[in-house]
Amino acid sequence: MEYRPISDEFSVSGQISADQISTIKAAGFKSIICNRPDNEQPGQPSAAEIRKAAEAAGLGFRYVPVISGQPATPDDVAAMAAALEELEGPVFAYCRSGARSTNLFIAVQQA
Repeated sequence: MEYRPISDEFSVSGQISADQISTIKAAGFKSIICNRPDNEQPGQPSAAEIRKAAEAAGLGFRYVPVISGQPATPDDVAAMAAALEELEGPVFAYCRSGARSTNLFIAVQQA
Protein backbone atom coordinates (compact mmCIF):
# COMPACT_ATOMS: atom_id res chain seq x y z
CA MET A 1 0.00 0.00 0.00
CA GLU A 2 1.37 3.37 -1.01
CA TYR A 3 0.37 6.73 0.44
CA ARG A 4 1.40 10.33 -0.16
CA PRO A 5 2.11 12.81 2.62
CA ILE A 6 0.34 16.13 1.97
CA SER A 7 1.46 17.69 5.27
CA ASP A 8 3.11 16.49 8.46
CA GLU A 9 -0.32 15.53 9.81
CA PHE A 10 -2.19 14.41 6.67
CA SER A 11 -1.56 11.73 4.04
CA VAL A 12 -3.68 10.26 1.26
CA SER A 13 -4.03 7.05 -0.71
CA GLY A 14 -6.33 5.21 -3.02
CA GLN A 15 -8.89 2.69 -1.81
CA ILE A 16 -7.84 0.62 1.19
CA SER A 17 -9.11 -2.67 2.55
CA ALA A 18 -9.82 -3.68 6.13
CA ASP A 19 -6.72 -5.90 6.21
CA GLN A 20 -4.51 -2.84 5.60
CA ILE A 21 -5.62 -1.11 8.81
CA SER A 22 -2.80 -2.70 10.83
CA THR A 23 -0.25 -1.36 8.32
CA ILE A 24 -1.79 2.12 8.56
CA LYS A 25 -1.64 1.98 12.35
CA ALA A 26 1.94 0.67 12.31
CA ALA A 27 2.90 3.66 10.11
CA GLY A 28 1.86 5.91 13.00
CA PHE A 29 -1.53 7.14 11.84
CA LYS A 30 -4.13 7.77 14.55
CA SER A 31 -7.21 8.35 12.39
CA ILE A 32 -8.72 7.54 8.98
CA ILE A 33 -11.07 9.58 6.79
CA CYS A 34 -12.98 7.96 3.93
CA ASN A 35 -13.75 10.44 1.12
CA ARG A 36 -15.13 7.81 -1.27
CA PRO A 37 -18.87 7.21 -1.50
CA ASP A 38 -20.01 3.64 -0.92
CA ASN A 39 -20.84 1.61 -4.04
CA GLU A 40 -18.81 3.83 -6.35
CA GLN A 41 -17.28 0.69 -7.83
CA PRO A 42 -18.35 -2.95 -7.55
CA GLY A 43 -16.47 -4.85 -4.87
CA GLN A 44 -15.16 -1.81 -3.04
CA PRO A 45 -15.19 -2.16 0.77
CA SER A 46 -17.89 -0.08 2.43
CA ALA A 47 -17.04 2.78 4.76
CA ALA A 48 -18.77 0.80 7.54
CA GLU A 49 -16.42 -2.14 6.96
CA ILE A 50 -13.36 0.11 7.13
CA ARG A 51 -14.78 1.95 10.17
CA LYS A 52 -15.27 -1.32 12.03
CA ALA A 53 -11.67 -2.43 11.37
CA ALA A 54 -10.27 1.02 12.19
CA GLU A 55 -12.14 1.32 15.46
CA ALA A 56 -11.21 -2.25 16.42
CA ALA A 57 -7.56 -1.20 15.95
CA GLY A 58 -8.07 1.89 18.13
CA LEU A 59 -8.08 4.39 15.26
CA GLY A 60 -10.52 7.26 14.82
CA PHE A 61 -12.69 7.24 11.70
CA ARG A 62 -14.89 9.69 9.78
CA TYR A 63 -16.89 9.26 6.57
CA VAL A 64 -16.89 12.40 4.41
CA PRO A 65 -17.85 11.16 0.92
CA VAL A 66 -17.30 13.38 -2.11
CA ILE A 67 -18.63 12.49 -5.58
CA SER A 68 -15.91 11.84 -8.14
CA GLY A 69 -15.48 14.47 -10.83
CA GLN A 70 -17.39 17.14 -8.93
CA PRO A 71 -15.94 19.95 -6.86
CA ALA A 72 -16.38 19.68 -3.13
CA THR A 73 -19.45 21.53 -1.87
CA PRO A 74 -19.29 23.99 1.04
CA ASP A 75 -20.93 21.24 3.14
CA ASP A 76 -18.18 18.79 2.11
CA VAL A 77 -15.49 21.29 3.11
CA ALA A 78 -17.20 22.00 6.43
CA ALA A 79 -17.55 18.27 7.19
CA MET A 80 -13.89 17.65 6.34
CA ALA A 81 -12.79 20.62 8.46
CA ALA A 82 -14.81 19.28 11.40
CA ALA A 83 -13.33 15.81 10.96
CA LEU A 84 -9.79 17.17 10.87
CA GLU A 85 -10.45 19.25 13.96
CA GLU A 86 -11.98 16.36 15.91
CA LEU A 87 -9.66 13.53 14.92
CA GLU A 88 -6.28 12.84 16.43
CA GLY A 89 -3.46 13.13 13.91
CA PRO A 90 -1.70 12.16 11.90
CA VAL A 91 -4.67 11.45 9.65
CA PHE A 92 -4.78 8.98 6.75
CA ALA A 93 -7.46 9.81 4.14
CA TYR A 94 -8.48 7.77 1.13
CA CYS A 95 -10.72 7.81 -1.92
CA ARG A 96 -10.32 6.02 -5.28
CA SER A 97 -6.91 7.53 -6.11
CA GLY A 98 -6.17 10.03 -3.34
CA ALA A 99 -7.02 13.07 -5.50
CA ARG A 100 -10.37 13.89 -3.87
CA SER A 101 -8.85 13.58 -0.42
CA THR A 102 -6.02 15.90 -1.43
CA ASN A 103 -8.35 18.46 -3.03
CA LEU A 104 -10.66 18.43 -0.02
CA PHE A 105 -7.75 18.97 2.35
CA ILE A 106 -6.55 21.92 0.24
CA ALA A 107 -10.08 23.36 0.22
CA VAL A 108 -10.18 23.20 4.01
CA GLN A 109 -6.82 25.00 4.23
CA GLN A 110 -8.11 27.76 1.92
CA ALA A 111 -11.45 28.22 3.70
